[in-house]
Amino acid sequence: MPDPGPSPLQSVLPSRPVLPFGTAAPPVEPPGPAGAPPVEPSGPAHSAAALRRILRGPSGLGTVSLHWARPEEPPAAAQPVTPAAIRPIPGLYHHPVPEPDPVRVEELSRRIKSWAVDEVQAFPPEWEDQFDGFSVSRYMVACHPDAPTLDHLMLAARLMVAENVVDDAYCEDGATTPDVGGRLLLAHTALDPVHTAKEYQPAWEESLHSDAARRSYRSAMEYFTAAATPAQADRFRHDMARLHLGYLAEAAWDETEYVPEVWEYLAMRQFNNFRPCPTITDTVGGYELPADLQALPAMQRVIALAGNATTISNDLYSYMKELRSPGRHLNLPVVIAEKEGLSDKEAYLKAVEVHNDLMHEFEAAAAELAAAWPDPRVARFLKGVAVWVDGNHYWHASNTYRYTLPDFW
Repeated sequence: MPDPGPSPLQSVLPSRPVLPFGTAAPPVEPPGPAGAPPVEPSGPAHSAAALRRILRGPSGLGTVSLHWARPEEPPAAAQPVTPAAIRPIPGLYHHPVPEPDPVRVEELSRRIKSWAVDEVQAFPPEWEDQFDGFSVSRYMVACHPDAPTLDHLMLAARLMVAENVVDDAYCEDGATTPDVGGRLLLAHTALDPVHTAKEYQPAWEESLHSDAARRSYRSAMEYFTAAATPAQADRFRHDMARLHLGYLAEAAWDETEYVPEVWEYLAMRQFNNFRPCPTITDTVGGYELPADLQALPAMQRVIALAGNATTISNDLYSYMKELRSPGRHLNLPVVIAEKEGLSDKEAYLKAVEVHNDLMHEFEAAAAELAAAWPDPRVARFLKGVAVWVDGNHYWHASNTYRYTLPDFW
């Protein structure tokens, strides 16, 4: 399919003074390209494509330097970095992003590994190559190019690592046990503190250090709550509860060897998905989308579609990886093949179409919301979510350590 070019929702925000954690930035209207049309009310005359163009101009992130000087980030000479090899799935609807700032990637990589190894012992030494291969620093810099400081990027990086530690320790190959529900609930208390009788409080506090999953969650959340507003922290806790609910559904199906209908699988994936990552885009960006705007049904639909589309993208990129793993892994192509009687290739290509439909729905919903609610904070958050979606695809398409593509073309 033709390259759709830079994401129309990618509009770089102007540089601004570094804000202390927890401080909401004043509303800023992100600049559009010269001659861009003003935002107009939505209505019958506005097709989804026209609405998308309101938010998405021809200029993308590549037109603006993201190499900002900051007092807490001493100037460093950028070393020549070979751009990541991008191997997108043929026919997958996506938007390219600029290569992440190599200086930020290198320093973030140093910081996040120090946290994972020295502060929380997130993984055993024999997993070090897998941690390095995950490339979390390149991932986070690509997804959050407007983060004011490396400290803001570390908020996202710690949570991303912690979520993957929990997934690997409790839910992946051979890790799921019949008591996974209880383990997940206790891990969730590292994010959502227990308020209990004084006699039993110390035992709960001690439990937060008992395994890598809880240590990682506890530490990452402490950093996050120190930086976020109470509403942002509670929003994240809510979305992590959604994630854990999805983990439990998938674990139950695995335990009973149940293959869901396609619609059931997609429903599960709305919970077991990337949603907690783009939902913190304002905290990582150093501002706040107020709770009443974040809770708008139209905003909730946009966030859900972003999570759904990116999670199906993950199903597609991890397809070969999961085939090589022990046991049977449910992903969208596998479920479509079994429930609709299609070949592996036909099912995979149909899953690409499902992803593309979700992406178009996401873009149309975001554009409609921006047109109907012309608040600069709404536009800024929507663009941040769209940038996260595109950065997430970049990481999957460039991470050849983890992912290879099937021979279906």
